[in-house]
Amino acid sequence: MQSSAVIHFRHNTAMAIAGLIVALAAIYPAADLGWAGLPLILVPLAFAVWAWRSGTDADADGLRVRALLGSRAITWSQVAALVPDERGRVLAALTNGSAVPLTAVVVTDLPRLVAASGQPLADTDTDTDAVPAR
Repeated sequence: MQSSAVIHFRHNTAMAIAGLIVALAAIYPAADLGWAGLPLILVPLAFAVWAWRSGTDADADGLRVRALLGSRAITWSQVAALVPDERGRVLAALTNGSAVPLTAVVVTDLPRLVAASGQPLADTDTDTDAVPAR
């Protein structure tokens, strides 16, 4: 995705900071346990990295869904619809029949997400279950 108008959707930064604080607070108790205490530091540290890195980037070319260790690029031509789930998060229903959760994107972000595609937002008064993609 080479477009300059990228919209970033991320988790609240406080989540990453909380993970770092817990990892730092676990250093002394983990030291008492030796190697067995290593997960006390690594689990909150992994959570902090995930909270900092994960999210969704959108632009006119498509979407990039970021996770803890990798990312997935999805072009708008692969997206059949943007569908909210029962928890208020958004899924990208793909043309191949699968669905990809869009990390850190909630239903209230749909207008910004569709605007990033360069397409007008469809009339959602007639269909509240899905927002068609390109």
